[in-house]
Amino acid sequence: MPTEACPHVKEIKKVQPSANGCEECLKTGDTWVHLRMCLICGHVGCCDSSKNKHATKHFHRSKHPIIQSVEPGENWRWCYVDELMLD
Repeated sequence: MPTEACPHVKEIKKVQPSANGCEECLKTGDTWVHLRMCLICGHVGCCDSSKNKHATKHFHRSKHPIIQSVEPGENWRWCYVDELMLD
């Protein structure tokens, strides 16, 4: 799906990861499967395959629409609002 189909890409900022792993899981000593970074504020959370789903919880709390995988070898972004995979 082309990036132009998602109006939220204009909200993307140049961000730094908030943590070297899932921010909330690191605080509680929990584990995760994969990591996602919010492209609006840099929050790093665990994916929906992880039991805590902190990346999605961050979206619901903050309404920040776009995340990016921070897994080695993965280069994709996702818009929660439009439910679109972005180039």
